[in-house]
Amino acid sequence: MLILLVIQVRKMKKKDIPLVQHVAKTSWHDTYEGIIPRHIQEQFLQNAYSNYSMKRRLKNSYFFVAETDGTIIGFANYSRSDPDGKVELGAIYLLPAYQGKGAGTALLKEGIEKLQGVREIHLSVEKNNIRAKTFYESKGFAAVSEFDEDFAGHTLRTLRMVLKVKKISL
Repeated sequence: MLILLVIQVRKMKKKDIPLVQHVAKTSWHDTYEGIIPRHIQEQFLQNAYSNYSMKRRLKNSYFFVAETDGTIIGFANYSRSDPDGKVELGAIYLLPAYQGKGAGTALLKEGIEKLQGVREIHLSVEKNNIRAKTFYESKGFAAVSEFDEDFAGHTLRTLRMVLKVKKISL
């Protein structure tokens, strides 16, 4: 039996903060297990996804949520890098059970459609985050640099990737 998953993407609202925090924590633990020590993940999540940080990000950036049947299953956070159409994709996370079902693509498309004049989307991804790296490459992102990054005392191997929006193949 084929079950069709209907995914809706919309702007995040303040009332969505607790659900987005849940998605962030769940997906971070699933994604970075064996890559980033758990205590460093927890420290990051407490800072980056605190109520204060979330309200600030909601006010100062573009935040979209993906939902199905009224339940938030993922989110994406964009910020404009410059007036020439360069945008930073700071986060795109999905609950593990919904990965590979089109929600990530829908969140990427929403950012491109709603952020007028987007020509390039830039992002950083941990090199060992194979699922994310594979997803971005499948959407046309290309690695432009690689470097070591100190992440709360833990060394990450970070890839910078860029998507030229005119060549998008979603």
